[in-house]
Amino acid sequence: MHLHILGICGTFMAGIAALAREAGHRVTGSDANAWPPMSTQLEALGIAVLPGYAPEHLQPAPDVVVVGNVVSRGNPALEYVLNQGLPHVSGPEWLAEHVLQGRHVLAVAGTHGKTTTTSLLAWLLADAGLEPGFLIGGMPVDFGVSARLGTGRYFVIEADEYDTAFFDKRSKFLHYRPRTAILNNLEYDHADIFPDLAAIERQFHHLVRTVPGQGRLIVNAADANLPRVLASGCWSEVEWFDAEAEKPHGWSSRRTATGFDIALHGVFQGAARTPLAGAHNRANALAAIAAAAHVGVPVATALHSLERFRGIKRRLERVGVARGIEVFDDFAHHPTAIAVTIAALREQGTGRILAVLEPRSNTMRLGGHAGSLADSLRGADHCFIYARPDLRWDAHGALATLGTQATVVDAIDTLVDAVTAFAQPGDRVLVMSNGDFGGVHGKLLQALAIPAARGH
Repeated sequence: MHLHILGICGTFMAGIAALAREAGHRVTGSDANAWPPMSTQLEALGIAVLPGYAPEHLQPAPDVVVVGNVVSRGNPALEYVLNQGLPHVSGPEWLAEHVLQGRHVLAVAGTHGKTTTTSLLAWLLADAGLEPGFLIGGMPVDFGVSARLGTGRYFVIEADEYDTAFFDKRSKFLHYRPRTAILNNLEYDHADIFPDLAAIERQFHHLVRTVPGQGRLIVNAADANLPRVLASGCWSEVEWFDAEAEKPHGWSSRRTATGFDIALHGVFQGAARTPLAGAHNRANALAAIAAAAHVGVPVATALHSLERFRGIKRRLERVGVARGIEVFDDFAHHPTAIAVTIAALREQGTGRILAVLEPRSNTMRLGGHAGSLADSLRGADHCFIYARPDLRWDAHGALATLGTQATVVDAIDTLVDAVTAFAQPGDRVLVMSNGDFGGVHGKLLQALAIPAARGH
């Protein structure tokens, strides 16, 4: 069967492409933008990616067109699909029918930490010999691919609350029907499709409705919003986790000099050591261990695997060093994620942190987080913000409370010059964006390597 995927370079759709190719289908796709790591994954798999959305890409007609949620009415390829009556489905719909049917699905939902927790959970199951399938919205280092069919009973999936497709405005995760579901946290996001937090809570409640009575919900007890989701109705077993609780119930952790101890209902389960930094990653690890335990992975086995987990690309990934200045890449694009990422890097050393941010997500560009952005950046020693031309809010005004701690620029080259002039040996430059940021990481490393450019 020939599948053509519209929006193939998105993290989810690139995973669909990988699964379809592994299943023996012919896969092609179209997209307006492509950047690593998904573009390189598709290239390595030999999947042709055609630039843009020309109707000619669909000639001769494929057997089915898989439509990504980035594609809206008015898109020329989509209009051709509709006018020609070509068979078309959403990515989650195709996944549910062709991959998830009959499998024990472990889904990881939440505003933050989905990619890390999903990657870790897949690794815990794989290292325990369960040979799971998985689809992750990022590139886990241990697997080298974002999706795999697997040969075992289990399938681990990053469960995104974003909408499914132009014709299906339900959250994607409603297609997955998990038996094990992690609810990691819940905050307001995706201002382009959700009017308020209550609308997102409603989708999470609908997810809870899909979990069978013999299934299990693993819920972050530290989150203020998730209890309201469960109060709307819950028919499954619930296990709570809290990485920082003083009086824990369910799964809990206590930070130690070498990592953290894990307990279940107050009973010590083992000592964890992990290369993942930050309190948020301790919570992610606790959730993954609890989910793995639900499918029979002993805690001791999971802890051993956790020590060898190598993380995910674009999650505090060290991309290079020049003249003693380290450059890190991170996907953080929500104020909470920005704050915890800075805090996690702070745990890893004593050098100054120079935060470099592109407010690129739809919610950021619309101004949904403008009021809380300054506070999220305070943990950095200095902040450089790229005020994209499509921002619908005043970056200078929104960040005014940071005073001289912030530099706002309106061009990437100007940004590179400003960071390069400010940086000193021993500094850590933390680049945060959910896109390619115009290749700023390489530009920074190149500029930092030139003594004359630094003015020192």
